[in-house]
Amino acid sequence: MNDTLKCLLERKSVRLFTDEEITEEERHLILEAAAAAPTAGNQQLYTILHITDTQLRETLGELCDGQHFIAKAPLMLVFLADARKWLLGYRLFGEDPRDPGYGDIVLAIEDALIAAQNAVTAAESMGIGSCYIGDIMENREKVREVLILPEYVFPAALLVFGHPTDSQRERRKPKRLPEECIVKENTYGDFTEEELIKMFTVKADGKDPEDWMKAFHRRKYDSDFSREMSRSVAEYFKDYRN
Repeated sequence: MNDTLKCLLERKSVRLFTDEEITEEERHLILEAAAAAPTAGNQQLYTILHITDTQLRETLGELCDGQHFIAKAPLMLVFLADARKWLLGYRLFGEDPRDPGYGDIVLAIEDALIAAQNAVTAAESMGIGSCYIGDIMENREKVREVLILPEYVFPAALLVFGHPTDSQRERRKPKRLPEECIVKENTYGDFTEEELIKMFTVKADGKDPEDWMKAFHRRKYDSDFSREMSRSVAEYFKDYRN
């Protein structure tokens, strides 16, 4: 197995970091890797915010379900899906562009997340852990205010980076589904009951799959934060209804 595959297969989310700083060179390489990611039409439809202000870090931690470890991470990056800067560029050079639509924001979100994953893989290759914080999509009004986000800019992901503690290094990575549970040939076709039971038995990882599913539904899918995320994202997408 080569080093790239090893990074991809062994990488897991890290939420506890040592006091070791990320060097300027390491930060630069993480961002350089992000910028090298595949992108729609070579547009790089994203902007990356490097969050250094202590108060802002703490505020973002609070807005992301009170996850206080976020503020303590040595490096914090917000990946913004940015359908705005090309719009401004078109206008600057004399074009009369249409307002961005749903397709534009979806492309921008794809660009932002591909760049984010490049950053994660680059960090992992240097022994630096990372964690995606999807909760940055919640609390639209406050997030927009503190990050000063204009129209057509959407916070696709918040990433924190740092050197993992020993306990985080040794923690077992949660099981992923095997290929037969995630790959279909040519067409979709609903999963059968047997296939679903197999799938969620893997996810339950030794627990009763029915009990696990009921608990997961309550904790995640039917949670207050999940409902807030849906409300918040719907509000962001109102920008694209023209």
